[in-house]
Amino acid sequence: MAPRETDNNPTEADQPAAAQREWERLWEEGDDDGAATAGAESGRPATADAEPETGTEPGDDRDADADSSKTADADNDPSETADADTKSSGTADDDSPPPSTPAHSTADEVVTPHLDDERIAAVRRVAAAGRRWRNLQLAGCAALLAVAMTAGAIAIGAAKDSGAAGVAVGSSAVSPELLASGSLDASIASLQAHLRTQPKDFDGWATLGLAYVEQARTKGDPSRYPQAQAAFQRSLKISPANENALEGRAALAAARHEFKEALTYADQVLKENPYSERALCSRIDALVELGRYADASKAADLADARKPGVPVFTRYAYVHELRGDVTTARKVLEQALAAATSPGDISYVAGTLGQLAWNQGDYKTALNDYGRALAADENYLPALEGRARTQAALGDRAAAIKGMELVVSRYPLPQPLVELGELYESRGAEGDKAKAEDQYALVDAWIALARANGVNADLDTALAAADHGDVTSALKAARAEWARRHTVHTADALAWALHVNGRDKEALPYARQATATNYHNASFIYHLGTIELATGHQADGRAHLAKALKLNPGFSPLGAAKARKALEATK
Repeated sequence: MAPRETDNNPTEADQPAAAQREWERLWEEGDDDGAATAGAESGRPATADAEPETGTEPGDDRDADADSSKTADADNDPSETADADTKSSGTADDDSPPPSTPAHSTADEVVTPHLDDERIAAVRRVAAAGRRWRNLQLAGCAALLAVAMTAGAIAIGAAKDSGAAGVAVGSSAVSPELLASGSLDASIASLQAHLRTQPKDFDGWATLGLAYVEQARTKGDPSRYPQAQAAFQRSLKISPANENALEGRAALAAARHEFKEALTYADQVLKENPYSERALCSRIDALVELGRYADASKAADLADARKPGVPVFTRYAYVHELRGDVTTARKVLEQALAAATSPGDISYVAGTLGQLAWNQGDYKTALNDYGRALAADENYLPALEGRARTQAALGDRAAAIKGMELVVSRYPLPQPLVELGELYESRGAEGDKAKAEDQYALVDAWIALARANGVNADLDTALAAADHGDVTSALKAARAEWARRHTVHTADALAWALHVNGRDKEALPYARQATATNYHNASFIYHLGTIELATGHQADGRAHLAKALKLNPGFSPLGAAKARKALEATK
């Protein structure tokens, strides 16, 4: 985003943003009287009128928390308050506060209709540059993607403020009270305004941090994570070991794929409050993502006994799905849907049901479930993505491409970007190959942005690069992720990365481990079958390819076609 000629000479309209920047500077320095000072220097009172800015320059991410190698103990030290204004490098210490200018709008701003067109145009401009990005520094890609995502956040924030339903709280990271207004952005703006006048409200800081984590999750914007970290740090500085901030630290660690740290924080909370819903849920999530499935099952049973509700039910269902118990998973999710009352919970649970049905190749039920999710929230992105994926599996490629284009124009995340690229490749019309390459380039950009904000993106790298990028990088990333955690997903990613690098004998044990829990995932089974064929296990390979296509015949626009071709070739 290029600077304006008037940036150094603020107008009356710019003064609230100046007050916001000054407040954040004083927050970083630990000045609890900063709100009044900020208001005085800006010529306006330090009240809710001092709204956050609507965007950020790419260079303002210089203070983002990029060093994910810090330990949890160092991260939890509330005494470290680095002055962000003195930083000039591309990374910061783990306890650095957030960039002085938020990456997204967080206020009820007046946004004119043309911003929606500008948002879409921004994403398309980034995509159009994709083929040239291969020769640019990855950091530059991330900066361009950040601009596109910022534009998208402004436009969609305006849509939500005009009456659309709020986002789903799948992570249980934010309290229902925070989302009561129906707009997470507006709730964040309200919290910021409150903390300007009540800077010692440690619960307010913790809630703001949780809201940032949720905003990052639902908008696919990892630049919010450093801001969440700083908010939790401030909360713990005021009130060490307070429950809300520790729960938030667990949610933040999980979001950054630091699952051992997430488990540590969750256990710390549960020692003091065994009935903390957020900590119970974070503990299940961490155990699942660490591949400790037996422990995760016990944790889910305990959470169900202590705090039954939608967040626990959805996790309980997923633990059973991973073990191949689809019947129980669907039964529990239907119970969760019956108990859901808010649009966010309804759309989240119904969307999860849709994904479960799609995994089993039950496309009619999947479309019905996604329809229920979209009836509760017409802008719920996972349901829009799932519906497009299901339409592709049913052969309606035109509707699938249109739907997936809508998804990635709003939130360019790795999975839908890859899916859209593969849809273009499978269509094979003039220019589709170039369009597909644009999507894969955007995946690289998102990964760079995630890493710059402290997110471990090795699994995303391995999955995308194995089929659509540098296979050497894919293997390196997959090995790094496997060293951290042994899950069915990391086993599958490592197996496939080894396969595309021609190391099938080494890949076979990992491919078998990925399917050992009886998790019904056609992609995993397809990978296993392909690797078995490559290692001379013809009968097993053919059986697994046939099983993948029977389970979910449209599991991938390209993978399903390759599975059919391999079966034909081995007759």
